[in-house]
Amino acid sequence: MSSRTPLIAGNWKMHKTGFQAVEAASQLKRLVEDAADVQVMLAPAFSALFQVAQALKGSNVAVGAQNLHWEKQGAFTGEVSSEMLVEAGCTHVIIGHSERRLFFGETDASVNRKIQAALSAGLIPVFCIGETEAQREAGETFSVLDKQVRDGLKDFVFDDLSGIVVAYEPVWAIGTGKTASREQAQEAHQFIRSLLDTLFGKPFASAVRILYGGSVKPDNVRALMEMPDVDGALVGGASLDPETFSKLVFFNN
Repeated sequence: MSSRTPLIAGNWKMHKTGFQAVEAASQLKRLVEDAADVQVMLAPAFSALFQVAQALKGSNVAVGAQNLHWEKQGAFTGEVSSEMLVEAGCTHVIIGHSERRLFFGETDASVNRKIQAALSAGLIPVFCIGETEAQREAGETFSVLDKQVRDGLKDFVFDDLSGIVVAYEPVWAIGTGKTASREQAQEAHQFIRSLLDTLFGKPFASAVRILYGGSVKPDNVRALMEMPDVDGALVGGASLDPETFSKLVFFNN
């Protein structure tokens, strides 16, 4: 396990009304109040952000959004800006999730602009990358990751990226019940860290946290977290139940 402080992040996707989200967040707050040496973040739907942030105020659980637009304001119906997220109480934002790429036309270029917008507003981007099953079977995993990282972080320099989190999520393991073996996860994370070293230098690459996302559950989280380049988890389905999610937070117990 690495010396970097792990981050266990829950992505609630399009689940939970405001009332349901506050109820679940309040329960999680109680369950993880004694968590030490680990950071926790929840990303509810836009409609529940402010309520959840209020419910978690003063706790050790941070609030993140699931997406943002790169412009501060304008005629972008249905979009949300970084300033709106900050005012709602967010400290983090997920950018480039595979479902955004797959269903909503997210590209490496738009991811790049969104990361810039997030950093400019003081938000911590959780920058998602990962290959599809077809790409893995074709032996293209590393070339896909290389392109996503280089294009997603194009024109940034070391000083720009302070605090950024990378999330490796093999698309074939999201919501499928399949999980990359801990060796597969480590291999991908090691490649990503090595690439970041090449692009931005060893101090940055050594400090950046790389999360694993893809059907993380209480029965596999510890094995994944034992890998030297796995610094936490971006959790989907298993984050919806506070009891289950709290077991991931206390992965070391």
